[in-house]
Amino acid sequence: QLQLVESGGGLVPPGGSLRLSCGASGSPLNYWIVGWFRQAPGKERQGVSCITAVYYESPYYQDSVKGRFTISRDNAKNTVYLQMNNLEPGDTGVYYCAAVWPVGGDTRSCRDLVYDVWGQGTQVTVSS
Repeated sequence: QLQLVESGGGLVPPGGSLRLSCGASGSPLNYWIVGWFRQAPGKERQGVSCITAVYYESPYYQDSVKGRFTISRDNAKNTVYLQMNNLEPGDTGVYYCAAVWPVGGDTRSCRDLVYDVWGQGTQVTVSS
């Protein structure tokens, strides 16, 4: 059974960078669709980025993070990363990674899927 653990959060000033890690156990993560989500205080959880299990498909990024965040896989380490550069105070929140098993013939974007395996979250605070 797949289990996910996030790490890499912290406190950074505006303009700083962080790399979040989503480490997996129990199953090879490269077969799963993986997404990063965040929840700011008092707000609903929102999707930030996601990556499919198909190597040639482009990842999805929420408009507010395009050009600043990069999602990537390291299959040897069974880990998905979220590199976050030029961080802004609006990026503050608890970041979660989540995964869903791809269904053959499902052509929906990874941003439209319901994820059913979740990590515990890691706090990211962007403040001077």
